Amino acid sequence: MSPESVAVIGFVALFALMLLRVPVGMAMGLVGITGFGYLTGFEPALKLVGQTTMRTVTDYSFGVIPMFLLMGAFVSVSGISRELFRAANTFVGHWKGGLGIATIAACGGFAAISGSSVATAATFSAVAYPEMRRFGYPQSFSTGVIAVGGTLGAMLPPSTVLAVYGIITQQDIGKLFIAGVIPGLLAIVMHMITIGIIGVTRPGFLPAGKKASWHERFLALRDVWSPLLLFLFVIGGLYGGFFVPTEAGAVGAVGAFIIGILRGRLTRDGILQSLLQATRTAAAVFTVLIGALCFGYFLTITQTPQNATEFLTGLGIGPYGVLALILLMYIVLGCLMDAMAMVILTVPIVFPVVTSLGFDPIWFGIIIVMTVELGLIHPPVGMNVFVIKSVIKDVNMSTIFAGVLPFVLTDLIRLVILILFPLLATWLPQRMIG
Repeated sequence: MSPESVAVIGFVALFALMLLRVPVGMAMGLVGITGFGYLTGFEPALKLVGQTTMRTVTDYSFGVIPMFLLMGAFVSVSGISRELFRAANTFVGHWKGGLGIATIAACGGFAAISGSSVATAATFSAVAYPEMRRFGYPQSFSTGVIAVGGTLGAMLPPSTVLAVYGIITQQDIGKLFIAGVIPGLLAIVMHMITIGIIGVTRPGFLPAGKKASWHERFLALRDVWSPLLLFLFVIGGLYGGFFVPTEAGAVGAVGAFIIGILRGRLTRDGILQSLLQATRTAAAVFTVLIGALCFGYFLTITQTPQNATEFLTGLGIGPYGVLALILLMYIVLGCLMDAMAMVILTVPIVFPVVTSLGFDPIWFGIIIVMTVELGLIHPPVGMNVFVIKSVIKDVNMSTIFAGVLPFVLTDLIRLVILILFPLLATWLPQRMIG
C-alpha cells in the first residue's frame, strides 16, 4: 500500500476515533504511531513515542505553557474578574448597552492575564450575566456578549493557542504574543462599536445604568491597577527583549502570586486550587501536543504536507484564493471540533502551503487564531456557547447563538481587515528588541 493511501486511511481513522469521543490527543497519537509503525516498523515507532514524550515534557521552550497557565489560575482564583468588571462598569455603565461594553472591556483585561477563552467565558457568565439581567438586558444579548468576550482569550497575549502554534511551526512565541496585541485591541474596539450600533438601531433594546461619580471611578481603578501593571510588565519585558517567553511566564506567575497574597485573596486552599487547575490543564495540553507531534511524524513520512502544497498551489487560483480555501476549511471545522484540536491537527499540513505562497508565518498565526475564534462562537458547536450554557442553566442554546450573530459578522469584517492590512499584525513584532 502506498504512503498516500496509508495517509488517507489514517485521516479516516482519526475522524472515526474523534466521533467515538476518543480524546483528540490520544486519537492523534494512536493513528500517528500505528501509521508510522506500519510504514517503518513498530520498533522505531515505539522508540518515537518515548523520544517525543521526553522531549516535549523536558524542552525549556515548552515551559511557557504551564507558566502562563499558572499565572492565569492565580488571577482567576484571586477574584480579579469582578473588580475588572466593576471598574469598567463605573466608566461606561450609564451608556445604552454600557454593561455590554463593560463586559467586553473586562473580558479583554481578564483574557490578557489568563490566556484562556473558555476560562474567560465561564468566569464572566457568573460575574457579568446576573448584572445585565438585573438591569433588564435581553438574555440573547447578555449571553452573546459574554461568548464573544471570551474569544479574546485566544488572541490577546498570553494565548495558549498562539503558544501551541509557535511550538508546532517553530516560530518565535514572543513575536506571536506581541503580534496579537493590535488585532486583540481592534477586536475589543469593534465589538464595542457593534454594541453601540445595536443600541442606536434598536431603541429601548439596551437599557442604561446609573452614572457613577468620579470618586467611585477612581476607587474602582484602585482595585485593578496591579494586575494591569503586571500584564504591561510581562508583555513589555517580552517586547523590550528583557525576557524570553518562558521567563515572562515565570515572572507573570510569581507576580500574580504576590499580588494575590498581598491583597489577601490567595489562601492556602486557593493556592492549592490554582496549582491543581494549572497542572491539569497543562497535562491536557501536553497530552494533545505529544499526540500531535507523533501524528506529525506520520504526516511527514507519508509526504502529506508536500502533496497538499502541490495540490493547492496547482489549482491556479492564486495565493489569496488558496488562503480563502484554507480559512473556509477552518470555519467548517469550527462546527466539528474545538480550537486547540483544529490548530494541532491542521497547521502541520497547511503551514508549508502558506509559507510556499510567501505569506508571513507570524501574520498567518494571527489569521488562524482569528478564524479559530469564530469556531468558538458559531453554531452548531461553539465551545464558548457550551461553556456559558453549563454555567447559566436557564438559557437555550438557540438564544445564545442568536446573541452572537452580530459579533460573528464583526469578526468576519475584522478578518478581512487583517488580510488586507497585514501590517496590523506584523508591525509590532518587527520592532521587538532581541
